[in-house]
Amino acid sequence: MIQALQLPLYDPPAASKRFPSAPSARNLPPMNTAADTSDDVLMLAWAAGDAGAFEVLYSRHRGPLYRFLLRQLRDSALADEFFQDVWQRVIGARQGWKPDAQFNTWLFRIAHNRLNDYWRGLKHRPATPQDGDERAARVPDPTTPERELSEFEQRRRLQRAIEELPEEQREVVLLRLEQELSLEEIGAITGVGRETVKSRLRYAMDKLRARLTE
Repeated sequence: MIQALQLPLYDPPAASKRFPSAPSARNLPPMNTAADTSDDVLMLAWAAGDAGAFEVLYSRHRGPLYRFLLRQLRDSALADEFFQDVWQRVIGARQGWKPDAQFNTWLFRIAHNRLNDYWRGLKHRPATPQDGDERAARVPDPTTPERELSEFEQRRRLQRAIEELPEEQREVVLLRLEQELSLEEIGAITGVGRETVKSRLRYAMDKLRARLTE
């Protein structure tokens, strides 16, 4: 099934890895930033001034965030610019952060808003066919077409099919398949209800199945 495929992974370019460090620890004793320390604990420690906590958070989330931006924008220069911008916004908002939601949900919500600002600013954004979702939903579910493809070709075709999805559907697919987030978490990031996320994901998977059988 399509859900079982492993999507290609991307690593942030060198420029993204050299993100400027967080503010100094203001002479506070550093916390124990072990690998199993939760994001919530790290975020609270960083807001209190522990720069080491930021370094752990950044190391933990930079790869997934950059891959998400690159798959959405399909332009490495733009993805790097947005990557830096999102982390700058995280730094600017750290003092007001509260552990009401998971850190990665909050992080990807910032990325989602930044992308939305960009999409709205495009003057020649291609329109999505009005009946696109309905037509895709009528396509019958194929019988495992991936059996006829090599693993490399399989991934390449899936990647291209995902890139052809409307942005709202592409976003939920990437958050679900690559970030392995729940429908509720995706809803919190995108600002829509669980059923809307579920509907977008269903339409997107129908389109991917139809695309891979062509």
